[in-house]
Amino acid sequence: MVHLNYLFFLAASLLISASANPTNVERADHGPACLELRRVLPPGTVHNPVLDALEYLKDTTHWASSSTQLATCSVCPGTTQDVATILRTVSSTRTPFAVEGGGHASNPGFSSTEGVHISMSRFSEVTYDADTQTAVVGAGLIWDDVYAALAPHGVNVLGGRVTGVGVSGFMLGGGYSWKSNQYGLAVDSAVAFELVKPNGDVVNVTSTSDPTLFSGLKARYGGMNNFGIVTRFTLRTFPQTMVWGGLITYTLPHIPEVASAVADFSTRVTDPKASIITTYNFLLGQGSTFLILSGMRIDGIFEKFLAIQSFTKDIKTRDFLSLVKASPSNITYGQRSELLPDSPSPDSLTNRTACRAIFNTVSLTKYTPTILETILNETSYWGAHLSSKSGTFISYDVEPFLPDLFSHNTTPSAYPPNRSIGLSPLNIYYAWLDPKFDSDFHQAARDTAASIRNAAIVESQDIIGAPPYPNYAIFDTPLEQMYGSGLAGLKTLKASVDPTNVMGLAGGFKF
Repeated sequence: MVHLNYLFFLAASLLISASANPTNVERADHGPACLELRRVLPPGTVHNPVLDALEYLKDTTHWASSSTQLATCSVCPGTTQDVATILRTVSSTRTPFAVEGGGHASNPGFSSTEGVHISMSRFSEVTYDADTQTAVVGAGLIWDDVYAALAPHGVNVLGGRVTGVGVSGFMLGGGYSWKSNQYGLAVDSAVAFELVKPNGDVVNVTSTSDPTLFSGLKARYGGMNNFGIVTRFTLRTFPQTMVWGGLITYTLPHIPEVASAVADFSTRVTDPKASIITTYNFLLGQGSTFLILSGMRIDGIFEKFLAIQSFTKDIKTRDFLSLVKASPSNITYGQRSELLPDSPSPDSLTNRTACRAIFNTVSLTKYTPTILETILNETSYWGAHLSSKSGTFISYDVEPFLPDLFSHNTTPSAYPPNRSIGLSPLNIYYAWLDPKFDSDFHQAARDTAASIRNAAIVESQDIIGAPPYPNYAIFDTPLEQMYGSGLAGLKTLKASVDPTNVMGLAGGFKF
């Protein structure tokens, strides 16, 4: 039984969410679409924010509160035909809608809506085919669950590097993985997409069945649903043995040593099995660094990092899922399974979902000492400056990759538009509490990205016109920057697949 005090808390939370969103000042009436969906879909599929409070929250909750809106209803389809029915309904009523996979989108409105919120969580299967060495993966999963399902088969796929990342958004934006130096971007490993088109048709899109649409699907990510709704991915698998790695944390006095080791790794290490993520953080007024190592223990690669005095160290030979879970992302992001336990309490919900967040990015060809010093200065400056505006966590994720990581793909895709130059992404991540400072944090994320980009150009990095990584790009990033000359073709494809612009009713980057 749901206690009355919890229902009161829920109602208060929904009202706060609505009042914090300026678009809720004059809410349109999207009730007719919800009523129609309740009539035509199986019982229990459509959820009302008050009558079906727990189910509604499970459907609509994101890791960041700023990514959630007060939808008129949520819908949790279980079959592709359910998805087709939903698309036909929102099309006929011209009702705004959203599609949420793992709920990891940081851009407001990309996977949320005031209309019909579609949760893909029931698309949760992982089916491995040993004959074709492929796995069919449901669009509603997070990568943690995919790795766990494939582990007994001794294989893996290209997926997220930290806990809680959703399959759909990650795949459709490219996807840098721990294995990208060996096999390329995650989307490069896709051999088929099960797609529900805007008119409700269900198709299996491959490089032979529809090569143009196959390439176009590789351009989308997260709420960027230009060609329909992907319900399942068929992915190439790769052998997976034990790995060596884990998490090391360092305190502020040792950051210069870490930066020196990172610059050395970025310019010297060429072994494709060795990867790192180094995060410069400003938390509760203090600077620190997280380092995640992954790969085989090979002499000369990681020794500099291991020799630096650490605050904590969890490095060992382990299975792949253990490596992913070793990262601290649940502290700052949270997973939906943790956000919404079976019997949620007001404390657990407010503690997990309070933070607002935004990402932004810069594409670099290398991480030099100058760039790393710039990043450290930006971390310190914005950490101190934004703390007074309810800032809780300022983070810059340094992610060096080999210059040939894009060469593994043999099928054209829209991102990146030019694969001749390897690009390493920098993830800028800000978290805060008070919605009145949203614009301050958004602008700070733009300003800091510009400073780092300018520093890279000054030292002659070949990044003028380099596309930003779509999964990290802030919401107002021009599409021309991400997709270059390929954008015109994507717009033409979008018009042919969706002539009535059904997918324009959903948020996200739009072709």
